[in-house]
Amino acid sequence: MSLKELKHFLRQINVEVDDSYAEMLFKKCDTSNSGTLEGSEIKHFYDLLTYREEIDVIYKKYATSNGQMSSADLLNFLQIEQREPVSLDYAQKLIMKYEMDETAKQNKYMSKDGFLMYLNHEDGSIFNPAHKPIYQDMRQPLNHYFISSSHNTYLMEDQLKGPSSTEAYIKALMKSCRCVELDCWDGPNGEPVIYHGHTLTSKVLFRDVIKAIKEYAFKELKGHFLIKGKRLNKLDAAFNNNTTEDVDSVSEEDEAAELKEAEQKPKEKTAKKIKLAKELSDLVIYCKSVHFSTFEHSRDNQAFYEMASYKESKAMNLAENSATAFIHHNMDKLSRIYPAGSRTDSSNYNPVPLWNAGCQIVALNFQTPGKEMDLNQARFLPNGKCGYILKPEFMRDPASQFDPKCLTVGPWLQKKTFHVMIISAQQLPKINKDKQSSIVDPQVRVEIYGVPADNASKQTHHIDNNGKCQQCIYTYAFYQSAGH
Repeated sequence: MSLKELKHFLRQINVEVDDSYAEMLFKKCDTSNSGTLEGSEIKHFYDLLTYREEIDVIYKKYATSNGQMSSADLLNFLQIEQREPVSLDYAQKLIMKYEMDETAKQNKYMSKDGFLMYLNHEDGSIFNPAHKPIYQDMRQPLNHYFISSSHNTYLMEDQLKGPSSTEAYIKALMKSCRCVELDCWDGPNGEPVIYHGHTLTSKVLFRDVIKAIKEYAFKELKGHFLIKGKRLNKLDAAFNNNTTEDVDSVSEEDEAAELKEAEQKPKEKTAKKIKLAKELSDLVIYCKSVHFSTFEHSRDNQAFYEMASYKESKAMNLAENSATAFIHHNMDKLSRIYPAGSRTDSSNYNPVPLWNAGCQIVALNFQTPGKEMDLNQARFLPNGKCGYILKPEFMRDPASQFDPKCLTVGPWLQKKTFHVMIISAQQLPKINKDKQSSIVDPQVRVEIYGVPADNASKQTHHIDNNGKCQQCIYTYAFYQSAGH
C-alpha cells in the first residue's frame, strides 16, 4: 500500500485527515523504509487506525491481575458496570467465547482484544437477555396484546402507482409482523388478485401471496390464522342457519373508499356498496369489520367478534382527548389503526400515542424505513420476536383509571432516572457513496418515547469533516414517570 493508496483508503472509510498526518501515520508504520506498507506493517496501520483510548481506560480500571483481566475481574465489570446479576461461571464462558489468544484462554484471562470483541457483540448489548425468548403469558385474550401489524403489506413503494409483490409479505413476516393485509379483488379468468383498489398499483395473484405466507409465516401460526374483513351477515345468523340476512354486497369502508371519496366532489359522496364473495365472507369469524361511532355505542352494540378500523387522524384525536375511554374500549375489543390516505408516499405516523391508548393493531408501512419503523421494531424486539407484546396490567384492569396525559397515583407511576453514556462511534458507513470526497460528521441522538411527560431528546455535538469521531464521552440523565 503506497502513501497515495493509503490516503484514498482513509477517504473511503470516512476518515478525513490532512496530508501531514497521513504522511506521519505512513512513516510510523513503514518500518522497512520501503516506501510501501506490507504484511505486519498494514496490521500496525490498522491497529493505529482503530485504537480506542476509551476502551483502554475501562479495561485498565478492571484488569487488576498484572495488567490482565481475570475471570474475577471480568465478573466485577459485569456486575458493577453492566448491572448484570451473573456468576463467575458466566464470566468464564464469555472468556471462552470471545478470547482469541489460546494462552490467555487457558489461564482464564481476557485480553484487551477479547474484551473489545465482547463489547461489540450481542452479549455486550444493553438489551435484557432474559427478555430475548418468549417470557410473557401467551394465554391471555387477543385484545390484551400489542400486535406487530403492517398496512397494505403487498406494496413495495408508494400507495398510488408502485409495484405489488409477494416479496413485501416475506420481508414483513421476517420482521415479526403478525398482521398482514390482503386487499382482494376480482381478477382475469375468475382468479382473485391483490392490489390497492382504485389506484394504478400493480397486481399480484392472491394464490401467490397465500403460498408466500404459508412458507414464511412462523410455524406456530399453522391452524391459528384470524381473518379480518367484511362479512355479509351477522355471525350468529350463520351459526343458526338463518339465511334471511344474507346479502351479496357490503358498504365500502377503510382506505380504498377514503381514497376514492377524496377524488369526488362533496355532493357526490354516497355510501358505496361493493360485491363480496360468500366464500371470502365465511372466512371472517372473529374480526368482522364494523364502523365505529362512539365508545358508548360500541359498548352496547359491538359484538366480541367485531372490530373497528380507524384512520390515523380519528385515532390520534381519540387518543389525545379520550385516552382513558379508548383504553377501556380496547380492554375487550380490538382496534386497528391505518395511515391517512394522504400518505401516498407510504410515510408513517408515530405509533406510540396509539399504543398508549391500548390500540392493538397499529398498522405501519413496513416498506418505509425511518424512526416510526425503528419504534415498531424496538416495541416487538422482546418476547422472542414473536410479534405479540402483553400490555401492562393497568391497561387490562377494568378498574384502572390510567390516563397517559395526566399521570395520577397508580401502578403505572414508577419514577426512575435513566443514565446514558455515549462513549464513541467508529467505522460508520458513508451516506453519500456516489460523492468520493464526502465525509460523514457523526452525531448521536438519544430519544425517549412513552407518555407525553417522559418524552425527551438529547444529542451529542459533532466535529466537521471528522468521520473518525474521536473519543467523546457524553453523559445524559432522563427522568421517567411511567414504568412502561
